[in-house]
Order: sequence, then structure tokens, then C-alpha cells
Amino acid sequence: MERARLWRVAFGRRPNAPVEVTSILIGEKIPCEITLCHMNDEVFGTNGEQAGGRMSRRLFLRATLASGATLLVGRAATVFGAAVPGDNSTFAIGGDLPVNRLGFGAMRLTGEGIWGWPPDRENAHKVLRRAVELGANLIDTADAYGPETDELLIAEALYPYPKGLVIATKGGNTRPGPDKWVPDGRPEYLKQCVDKSLERLKLERIDLYQLHRVDPKVPMEDSLGALKEAQTAGKIRHIGLSEVSPEQVQRARKIVPIVTVQNRYNITDRKWDSTLAYCEKEKIGFMPWAPVGGTRGMSSAALEKVAKDRGITVYQLGLAWLLHRSSVMLPIPGTSSLAHLDENMAARKIQLTAEEWKTIDAVASQT
Repeated sequence: MERARLWRVAFGRRPNAPVEVTSILIGEKIPCEITLCHMNDEVFGTNGEQAGGRMSRRLFLRATLASGATLLVGRAATVFGAAVPGDNSTFAIGGDLPVNRLGFGAMRLTGEGIWGWPPDRENAHKVLRRAVELGANLIDTADAYGPETDELLIAEALYPYPKGLVIATKGGNTRPGPDKWVPDGRPEYLKQCVDKSLERLKLERIDLYQLHRVDPKVPMEDSLGALKEAQTAGKIRHIGLSEVSPEQVQRARKIVPIVTVQNRYNITDRKWDSTLAYCEKEKIGFMPWAPVGGTRGMSSAALEKVAKDRGITVYQLGLAWLLHRSSVMLPIPGTSSLAHLDENMAARKIQLTAEEWKTIDAVASQT
């Protein structure tokens, strides 16, 4: 079956420069990157017609478009292919925002304590660009990360944004200092948050805006009422919640449609199983933060052994388990390391038998 494809095309500027076409099959379970090189003027005439009995550039483009592929011309012009029916490597947020289920969480790109600029700003840009190249078309951030610097980094690295890239941000959590978080769900504050995020991200509309925390001092109806106003005004496309129970999601849905929930969840921390079950029932995207344990890690000798026996890292096992756990699961692992990013994104290629998953589930239930 054909899969959704991400195509990157970089045509040489010089008359005799080779043309390189790279095809990455997003969501494949096996390594599947194919590079076709030397499609230059020796193959194509200078007018793009067929040369030497081989396919012309024009015919090549027609053929790839006809097959359902999406073409990208130039470094910045990345486009993500459409989802293929029946392919559970993708999920449609709100029913109309198809994303690859393994996304990228940008929080770790900031300075220590999620505070200030990173020590190597250009490295942060490289990580963001690489995440997109590897097929992450859901990037999660928040105005509290930095604060503000995380959203600015995303715009610096990726604007103008590739077609199909979904940037999910959050508001409603203030930062009095490094590693300190204080909820603020006042309507006037949230309205201000939306406007400032739009400006920092250079967006006319935010595809997914999440209430970062429910403020116990402010009625949820008031906080979500402010976001509903912003949605009506065209500033927000969809609304999500973070760190909430099924009862809170039900209450919120009486005010505004909720399309995602972002709770702490991983193979060794399943406190929010009930919220995940509710999201599955209602087809709401579940975005687990700390999908590989966060600062606590995933310390389990049993899981370490399972991973080692299969030649993968325990973090890759944790991400693969999340993708296996539920079709509404949208893991957003974060890192500031290019090497770790490549490792994380490779988790979507891991294939295990039903029996192997049963063994892993049994081990995980004992952690």
C-alpha cells in the first residue's frame, strides 16, 4: 500500500548541476529512504524534454504527482503528504489536521531549567529543521518555555513554515523563575497570551492552542470562554487541555470542543490511563508529555533487558510502546541533541510481533 510521502527536491542552480530527489516514507516500519541522483541536463535537455531515451523532468514530475506524492522545491519548501486511509501512523487532530503520530516537543531547546536562550542557538535551529526533515509535522511548544524563547526559536528556524506543519502552543502557565511554574487562567491574561504567541510564531492563526494548566483560582468556564472568543475571532483553530481528568475534559467540552489532551504518560508512569481511555472513546488526540520519562527517566531493569535483547534503546522501546498502546496517542519526545532526535524518530520503524508486545506489556505492568 502506498504511504504518505515527504518529498524534498533541490534543483541545482548551475546548468550542469545534478538534481537530487529524496523520498522519505513517513511512518514506514522499515528504513526506507531512497535517493535518486544525477537527474541533470545530461538526462534532461535544457528545456526539460526527454534526453537519451530517458524520462524527462516534466514527465517525472507528472508521474510523481499522479502517484499522490507531494513535491518540495528548495530547502525551506517542505510539504507533508496527505494521510492514507487505514494507515494508523497518522491522526487527524480535530478531524481536519492530519499529523504523523510521532511529533516533536520543543521544550528542551531552551536554557537550563526551561529558562532563557539555549547555550547554542544554532544547534536548536538545526534540531528543529532536522525534526521536520524526519517527518515530525506536529511541534509542541508553550509561551512558558523560556519563557517566550521557545516560540521565537521555532519561528527563527522554520518560518516560512512548511505546508502541513502543525504548531501546537500553550498558555496559562507563568514563570517566576527557572523550574518554577504558576498557573494563571484569568481570561484577560489568556487573551493576551494568544495575541503574543501569534506574534512570536509569526502566525495569523494557531492550529492548536492548549490551556497549559487549569487554574484552581479561576473557573474553567472563564478560562475556556476566553479561548472560545479567540477561536471565534479566527485566532485559534482548535483547543486542547493539559494535565486533566476525564471529568474535567467532559466539563470543558460543554464550553468548547476539545480536540487534544496533553498529560504526563509513559511506559513506567500510567497515572492517566483513565484520561487516555476517555480520549480513545471520544477520538480525542492524547499527547503524552515526558513520553520517555522526562527528568525522572525510565529506570526499569526488566525493560532495559527487553530493549537490549532487541537491539534498541529503552527510550526507543518506550516510544514504540506508546505508538502501539493507542491509535490516538501522539508522543512528542523532546531533545536538544541531533543524535537523540534521530534515535527517537527511528522508534516509529520498530516492528514487534503480537507475542512480543504481550511480553512487554506484562513487564511494563510490573514497573
